[in-house]
Amino acid sequence: MRTYLVVIDETDEARIALRFASRRASKTQGAVHILALVEKEAFVAWGGVQATLDEEARNRAEALVSSAAGTLFDEMGIRPAITVEQGKGHTNVRKLLNELDGVAALVLGAAAHGAPGPLVTHFAGADAGTLPCPVMVVPGSLSIEEIDRLS
Repeated sequence: MRTYLVVIDETDEARIALRFASRRASKTQGAVHILALVEKEAFVAWGGVQATLDEEARNRAEALVSSAAGTLFDEMGIRPAITVEQGKGHTNVRKLLNELDGVAALVLGAAAHGAPGPLVTHFAGADAGTLPCPVMVVPGSLSIEEIDRLS
């Protein structure tokens, strides 16, 4: 099955990428796999404090993914696969791409203004030629209507 891998966070561009991917999946009888990345918190001297910070970050990411999955199911009838990983973004994305079968595209959103984020920079840059699938970068300046038309 054709699967669109989408990396999401709390940004507008991530929501746009998810909408684009879900519409493509719907039109191609494909699937969506949502990846939420949990950044490792800066080192804190006390282990208990570090563990609490890490747990809170993971809980936020899981809540974000659950909300996105619910919206996706309500709007498109698609029940996405979900992965929540902690660590370096591009490393986790690459690992998941290598583990999943049938990934049709890595779908990333680009900010409407300013420089692209670290994942767009990494995967659309020097590493683009080594990926097992195409990268789709959805411009953050697109309206919902434009996304719907293009997808």
